[in-house]
Amino acid sequence: MHTNRRDFLKLSAAAATATAFGGLGFARNAKAGKLPDHAAALNPKWSKQTTSICCYCAVGCGLIVNTSLKDMRAVNVEGDPDHPINEGALCAKGASIWQLAENDRRPDSVLYRAPYSKEFKKVSLAWALEKIAHNVKKTRDETFTVKNAKGQVVNRCDGIASVGSAALDNEECWAYQTMLRSLGLVYIEHQARI
Repeated sequence: MHTNRRDFLKLSAAAATATAFGGLGFARNAKAGKLPDHAAALNPKWSKQTTSICCYCAVGCGLIVNTSLKDMRAVNVEGDPDHPINEGALCAKGASIWQLAENDRRPDSVLYRAPYSKEFKKVSLAWALEKIAHNVKKTRDETFTVKNAKGQVVNRCDGIASVGSAALDNEECWAYQTMLRSLGLVYIEHQARI
Protein backbone atom coordinates (compact mmCIF):
# COMPACT_ATOMS: atom_id res chain seq x y z
CA MET A 1 0.00 0.00 0.00
CA HIS A 2 1.45 3.30 -1.07
CA THR A 3 0.73 6.22 1.29
CA ASN A 4 1.58 9.81 0.52
CA ARG A 5 1.87 12.63 3.00
CA ARG A 6 -1.73 13.82 2.52
CA ASP A 7 -3.20 10.33 3.15
CA PHE A 8 -0.98 9.91 6.21
CA LEU A 9 -2.26 13.21 7.70
CA LYS A 10 -5.89 12.25 7.01
CA LEU A 11 -5.40 8.85 8.61
CA SER A 12 -3.62 10.42 11.63
CA ALA A 13 -6.40 13.00 12.09
CA ALA A 14 -9.07 10.29 11.92
CA ALA A 15 -7.22 8.12 14.44
CA ALA A 16 -6.68 11.05 16.83
CA THR A 17 -10.36 12.04 16.60
CA ALA A 18 -11.53 8.48 17.19
CA THR A 19 -9.20 8.14 20.18
CA ALA A 20 -10.14 11.50 21.70
CA PHE A 21 -13.90 11.25 21.25
CA GLY A 22 -14.45 7.51 21.04
CA GLY A 23 -15.19 7.12 24.75
CA LEU A 24 -17.70 9.97 24.78
CA GLY A 25 -21.36 9.65 23.96
CA PHE A 26 -23.84 6.98 24.74
CA ALA A 27 -22.77 4.13 22.50
CA ARG A 28 -24.86 1.03 22.87
CA ASN A 29 -23.36 -2.05 24.44
CA ALA A 30 -22.79 -4.37 21.47
CA LYS A 31 -23.31 -7.58 23.46
CA ALA A 32 -26.37 -6.67 25.49
CA GLY A 33 -27.85 -4.14 23.04
CA LYS A 34 -28.59 -1.68 25.84
CA LEU A 35 -27.33 1.70 27.05
CA PRO A 36 -24.58 1.93 29.68
CA ASP A 37 -25.79 2.64 33.25
CA HIS A 38 -24.84 6.36 33.23
CA ALA A 39 -26.68 6.89 29.95
CA ALA A 40 -29.76 4.93 31.02
CA ALA A 41 -30.13 7.18 34.08
CA LEU A 42 -30.53 10.20 31.77
CA ASN A 43 -33.30 8.55 29.76
CA PRO A 44 -36.57 10.55 30.15
CA LYS A 45 -38.23 7.31 31.23
CA TRP A 46 -36.00 7.22 34.35
CA SER A 47 -35.24 10.88 35.07
CA LYS A 48 -36.79 14.34 35.00
CA GLN A 49 -34.99 17.38 33.57
CA THR A 50 -35.29 20.70 35.40
CA THR A 51 -33.59 23.99 34.66
CA SER A 52 -31.76 25.80 37.44
CA ILE A 53 -29.17 28.52 38.06
CA CYS A 54 -25.60 27.98 39.28
CA CYS A 55 -25.16 29.18 42.86
CA TYR A 56 -21.44 29.98 42.85
CA CYS A 57 -21.20 33.56 41.57
CA ALA A 58 -23.34 36.42 40.34
CA VAL A 59 -23.09 35.51 36.64
CA GLY A 60 -26.18 33.28 36.80
CA CYS A 61 -25.25 30.47 34.43
CA GLY A 62 -28.08 28.14 33.46
CA LEU A 63 -28.05 24.45 34.40
CA ILE A 64 -30.02 21.37 33.45
CA VAL A 65 -30.48 19.01 36.40
CA ASN A 66 -31.50 15.41 35.77
CA THR A 67 -33.35 13.97 38.78
CA SER A 68 -33.99 10.27 39.15
CA LEU A 69 -37.70 9.44 39.25
CA LYS A 70 -36.95 6.43 41.46
CA ASP A 71 -35.41 8.18 44.48
CA MET A 72 -35.57 11.91 43.51
CA ARG A 73 -31.78 12.33 43.64
CA ALA A 74 -29.73 14.33 41.17
CA VAL A 75 -28.04 12.02 38.67
CA ASN A 76 -26.48 14.64 36.39
CA VAL A 77 -25.97 18.40 36.16
CA GLU A 78 -24.79 20.11 32.99
CA GLY A 79 -24.83 23.52 31.33
CA ASP A 80 -28.06 24.64 29.65
CA PRO A 81 -27.37 25.23 25.94
CA ASP A 82 -30.54 27.35 25.62
CA HIS A 83 -29.55 29.73 28.44
CA PRO A 84 -28.56 33.18 27.10
CA ILE A 85 -25.73 33.74 29.59
CA ASN A 86 -23.57 30.64 29.36
CA GLU A 87 -25.05 28.86 26.30
CA GLY A 88 -24.21 25.47 27.84
CA ALA A 89 -20.66 26.27 28.97
CA LEU A 90 -19.71 26.06 32.65
CA CYS A 91 -16.62 27.09 34.61
CA ALA A 92 -14.76 24.53 36.75
CA LYS A 93 -16.93 25.28 39.80
CA GLY A 94 -20.16 25.09 37.84
CA ALA A 95 -19.09 21.85 36.18
CA SER A 96 -18.64 20.24 39.60
CA ILE A 97 -21.91 21.55 41.06
CA TRP A 98 -23.42 18.02 41.14
CA GLN A 99 -21.18 17.37 44.17
CA LEU A 100 -23.16 19.90 46.22
CA ALA A 101 -26.07 17.48 46.42
CA GLU A 102 -24.35 14.14 45.98
CA ASN A 103 -21.33 14.15 48.27
CA ASP A 104 -20.72 11.62 51.04
CA ARG A 105 -18.36 14.09 52.78
CA ARG A 106 -21.02 16.79 53.07
CA PRO A 107 -22.02 17.49 56.69
CA ASP A 108 -25.34 15.90 57.53
CA SER A 109 -25.99 17.68 60.82
CA VAL A 110 -25.56 21.08 62.46
CA LEU A 111 -22.25 21.58 64.28
CA TYR A 112 -21.94 24.09 67.13
CA ARG A 113 -18.81 25.33 68.85
CA ALA A 114 -19.41 27.15 72.11
CA PRO A 115 -17.40 30.31 72.84
CA TYR A 116 -13.80 29.49 73.87
CA SER A 117 -14.36 25.80 73.12
CA LYS A 118 -11.99 23.80 70.93
CA GLU A 119 -14.49 21.18 69.81
CA PHE A 120 -17.68 21.12 67.79
CA LYS A 121 -20.74 19.21 68.94
CA LYS A 122 -23.75 18.03 66.96
CA VAL A 123 -26.99 19.88 67.72
CA SER A 124 -30.49 19.82 66.26
CA LEU A 125 -31.52 22.33 63.60
CA ALA A 126 -34.33 23.62 65.85
CA TRP A 127 -31.84 24.31 68.65
CA ALA A 128 -29.45 26.09 66.23
CA LEU A 129 -32.19 28.31 64.81
CA GLU A 130 -33.35 29.20 68.31
CA LYS A 131 -29.75 30.06 69.29
CA ILE A 132 -29.29 32.25 66.19
CA ALA A 133 -32.57 34.09 66.86
CA HIS A 134 -31.59 34.62 70.51
CA ASN A 135 -28.16 35.99 69.59
CA VAL A 136 -29.60 38.32 66.93
CA LYS A 137 -32.13 39.73 69.39
CA LYS A 138 -29.55 40.09 72.15
CA THR A 139 -27.05 41.87 69.88
CA ARG A 140 -29.73 44.12 68.38
CA ASP A 141 -31.03 45.12 71.82
CA GLU A 142 -27.49 45.89 73.04
CA THR A 143 -26.39 47.90 69.98
CA PHE A 144 -29.60 49.62 68.82
CA THR A 145 -29.31 53.38 68.49
CA VAL A 146 -32.51 55.45 68.58
CA LYS A 147 -30.90 58.92 68.28
CA ASN A 148 -27.48 60.01 67.10
CA ALA A 149 -25.21 62.58 68.82
CA LYS A 150 -27.13 65.47 67.21
CA GLY A 151 -30.44 64.20 68.61
CA GLN A 152 -31.77 63.05 65.24
CA VAL A 153 -33.87 59.87 65.18
CA VAL A 154 -31.87 57.18 63.34
CA ASN A 155 -33.26 53.83 64.62
CA ARG A 156 -30.30 51.73 63.55
CA CYS A 157 -28.41 48.68 64.70
CA ASP A 158 -24.62 49.03 64.42
CA GLY A 159 -23.76 45.65 65.98
CA ILE A 160 -24.86 43.39 63.11
CA ALA A 161 -23.74 43.33 59.49
CA SER A 162 -24.86 41.19 56.59
CA VAL A 163 -23.16 39.89 53.45
CA GLY A 164 -25.74 38.62 50.97
CA SER A 165 -25.35 35.81 48.48
CA ALA A 166 -25.20 35.94 44.69
CA ALA A 167 -27.34 32.80 44.65
CA LEU A 168 -30.42 34.85 45.58
CA ASP A 169 -32.70 36.16 42.85
CA ASN A 170 -34.21 39.67 42.90
CA GLU A 171 -37.32 38.67 44.81
CA GLU A 172 -35.33 36.82 47.49
CA CYS A 173 -32.95 39.80 47.79
CA TRP A 174 -35.93 42.12 48.27
CA ALA A 175 -37.36 39.94 51.05
CA TYR A 176 -33.93 39.60 52.67
CA GLN A 177 -33.31 43.37 52.53
CA THR A 178 -36.76 44.02 54.02
CA MET A 179 -36.01 41.73 56.95
CA LEU A 180 -32.58 43.31 57.55
CA ARG A 181 -33.89 46.88 57.31
CA SER A 182 -36.70 46.02 59.75
CA LEU A 183 -34.01 45.01 62.25
CA GLY A 184 -32.35 48.41 61.73
CA LEU A 185 -29.23 47.17 59.93
CA VAL A 186 -27.26 49.71 57.92
CA TYR A 187 -24.17 47.60 57.18
CA ILE A 188 -25.62 45.51 54.35
CA GLU A 189 -23.30 44.30 51.62
CA HIS A 190 -23.47 41.83 48.78
CA GLN A 191 -21.02 39.08 47.85
CA ALA A 192 -20.84 40.16 44.20
CA ARG A 193 -19.52 43.63 45.13
CA ILE A 194 -16.71 42.46 47.40
